[in-house]
Amino acid sequence: MRSRTVALAGLATVVGAALWWRRNPSACPYSQRFWVEAPHPLITRERLRRVLAPTAGERVLEIGPGTGYYSPELASWLGPGGRLELFDLQQEMLDHASGRLAARGLANFGATRGDATALPFEDASFDAVVLTAVLGEIPDQAAAVGEIARVLRPGGRLVVGELFGDPHYTSPAALRRRAEAAGLRWDDRDGPAFGYFARLVA
Repeated sequence: MRSRTVALAGLATVVGAALWWRRNPSACPYSQRFWVEAPHPLITRERLRRVLAPTAGERVLEIGPGTGYYSPELASWLGPGGRLELFDLQQEMLDHASGRLAARGLANFGATRGDATALPFEDASFDAVVLTAVLGEIPDQAAAVGEIARVLRPGGRLVVGELFGDPHYTSPAALRRRAEAAGLRWDDRDGPAFGYFARLVA
């Protein structure tokens, strides 16, 4: 009986923490990076590649790369003539992701610290922007998506990955509303609503 009570109390704590985190969006702290380093079911690297449809030589911005779960693949898909720009609030995440890329012998990347609601990049300067399980962590999503639309070239792609169970999960319908309000056009989705990559076009 006591073990059941303890288990229920533990579950209530986890649910309460998740609800609090959802109402108070914030980036996953580096001290809890195990969450972003765990396997990503459904939002796989293969699915990301299909939706992004990268071309060698492109310039891609990855917002909130965490420790670089997808970053080495992204950089390798772009080839030596392309460039991956990592952008994160936390320098520790940028350092970790950069180290992961360097360990793979990749040099076609840069890393910038900052806030997604004020991107320090020129208008129409990226072929694609990638966010995986990040949009819901940004308190002012409208401002962030507006900034993304600004830095995308005409015809550029915004690719968003989401996985149900993440406290900051964004549904396809909510993503579509947010992106279309910023002038982006819904183009495709790969995967079920509870684990997907979606592509929107500038």
